[in-house]
Formats: sequence, C-alpha cells, structure tokens
Amino acid sequence: MVIVEFVIVPLGEKSLSRYVAEVVKLLERKGVKYQLTPMATIIEVPTVREAFAIIEEAHELIFKMGAERVSTTVRIDDRRDKDRGMEDKVKSVMEKVRGG
Repeated sequence: MVIVEFVIVPLGEKSLSRYVAEVVKLLERKGVKYQLTPMATIIEVPTVREAFAIIEEAHELIFKMGAERVSTTVRIDDRRDKDRGMEDKVKSVMEKVRGG
C-alpha cells in the first residue's frame, strides 16, 4: 500500500473547510481509505499512480468550486518490502510510547 499525505489550498481563501469537505466527499464516492487531520488529508491506495489520479481530481475540483489559484503539496510513503497501512504505522509508534 502507498500512503499519501496531501494538502490542497485555494490561495486567497481564509476558511478552507468547504473545500476540504468536497474533497472528502470525493474520496468517499471513490471508496478511498482516508484519514482527515487538522492540517492535511492522508489516503491509502495500492499505487502511486492511483494516488496521483485522485489528487489531480481533487486539485481540479477546487478550481471547479471557483478558486483562481490552487497550491497542492504531496508527500508519499511507498514501502515495498512490507504491506503496511496507516493504522500499522501509528500502532508501531504507540507500542514504543507505551514500552511495548
């Protein structure tokens, strides 16, 4: 699995929640596993290609909503020696926090 964190910002806007809500609706329609955080959205998909297709669609969605300029940042974790998901990464850290 590929874990991808992305942030899409329509420049010039003070409040982003309506844009984020539409991106989340897009992810839900597509059946993409995601985690919304206060600063970004994280998705888990089989390939980098699929991740970029989804992010491109989300990026274009912001323009369709009326934005005139959009900045998108993407960070990819593509681990190929093990099949690890979002929860596995968090669980591993929390086990170490708790001394496990």
